[in-house]
Amino acid sequence: MFSFSERLKKLPPYLFVELDRLKAEAKARGVDVIDLGVGDPDLPTPAHIVKAAEEAVRKPENHHYPSSVGMLAFREAAAHWFEKRFGVKLNPETEVVTLIGSKEGIAHFPLAFVNPGDVVLVPTPAYPVYHIGTLFAGGETFYLPLRPENDFLPDLESIPKDVLSRAKIIWLNYPNNPTAAVATKDFFARVVSFARENKLIVAHDAAYTELYFDDYRPPSILEVEGAREVAIEFHSLSKTYCMTGWRIGFAVGNETLIAGLAKVKNNVDSGAFQAVQEAGIAALSGDQSCVEEFRKIFRERRDVVVEGLKSLGFELDPPRATFYVWARVPEGYSSAAFAAKLLQEAGIVVTPGHGFGEPGEGFFRVALTVDKNRLKEALARIAALKF
Repeated sequence: MFSFSERLKKLPPYLFVELDRLKAEAKARGVDVIDLGVGDPDLPTPAHIVKAAEEAVRKPENHHYPSSVGMLAFREAAAHWFEKRFGVKLNPETEVVTLIGSKEGIAHFPLAFVNPGDVVLVPTPAYPVYHIGTLFAGGETFYLPLRPENDFLPDLESIPKDVLSRAKIIWLNYPNNPTAAVATKDFFARVVSFARENKLIVAHDAAYTELYFDDYRPPSILEVEGAREVAIEFHSLSKTYCMTGWRIGFAVGNETLIAGLAKVKNNVDSGAFQAVQEAGIAALSGDQSCVEEFRKIFRERRDVVVEGLKSLGFELDPPRATFYVWARVPEGYSSAAFAAKLLQEAGIVVTPGHGFGEPGEGFFRVALTVDKNRLKEALARIAALKF
C-alpha cells in the first residue's frame, strides 16, 4: 500500500543494524556471543557526571523546550575545554553549537550547504553517515579511498578536476574509524590549503581525539593556520566519557558553517535535553582523571588483542588511538566470509571491513568494548579454528 521514498530506497543496509540482526539470531540459538562489533564502550559513565544529571533532572527550568543551539553554559564549557585541550580560543556564542550526539550534526550538516547535484568528497572505508547525510541533501558522493600504502589518508591529488569543480565538502575523520589511522598537523595543513584553493568546506569528525595511547596526542584541525576560514569540527562526549546513550556532543569552527548547521537544527529539532547538557558541563569542566583511566583500560585491551592476533599470524598495525583494531583477514577469505565464520563457529562478532566501503575489503574491525578476560576468551576461540 505504501512505498518508501526514492531517497530511502537508495540507502544501503545500515551496517550495524544488520550486525544486530545476526547477533540476535545467534543468541536465539543459545550461543554465548562475544560482541566485538559496534563501538559502544562497556564502561559506565563516571559517577560525578551521573550525579550532575540526577540533580539537573529535578530542576523545573530544565523541563521545558531547550534552545536548539544549546545552553550558553554548555557551549562555554565546550569552548573552555577546547582551549585547554588544543590551545584554540573559540567564541561560544558564534563558533560552538550543541549537538544531540555528533551523529546528528554530521547527518544534518550537508543540508545547510549542499544543493542537488553538488559533490561531497567522502573517505572510504568510513563511518556510513557521511554518505547518508550527502544522500539526504540530494548531493553526490565521490569516494576517496583510504589505503594502507598511503597510511589510510586520502590522496587529494587524485580527485578529478571536473569532480573538484562541483565539490562542496570534504569529510575527514582522524583518529579514524574503522582503520584507527591518525593524522598529523602537516596533513591537516595540506587539506586546509587544498580547501582554500578549491573553495571547499572541511568537515572533520573528531570523535576519537581523546582515546589515544603511548606518546601520541591527536591534534584538532583548528590548530592549523587558516582552518577557521574553511573548517567545522565535530566532537562527541560519547567515547571520551562513555556517554554513548546520553546523546550529547558539539561542533566548533567557522562562524558561517556553525550558523548554517544551527539554522537546520532550528527547523528540525528542539535541542538536547538541558539536564543532559548539565551532565555534559560536569564532564567537560570536571576532573579529567576518568578519561585517563579509560585510556589506560583501552590501552591494556589493545595490547591483549594486538599481541594475541599477531601470535595467531594476523597482519595488523597497533593502533595509536581509538578503541578499534583493524586487521587483515586470513588468506583465502573475504571480509564477509571471515566475519561469518567467527560468528557461526566461535560466537564472535567482528565488523567486516567491506561494510565500511569497498577499500575495506580484506580487513575486519575489532572493537575493544569488552573486558580483558572476554577478549582473551575470544582469542582462544579464534585459535581453535582452522583457516
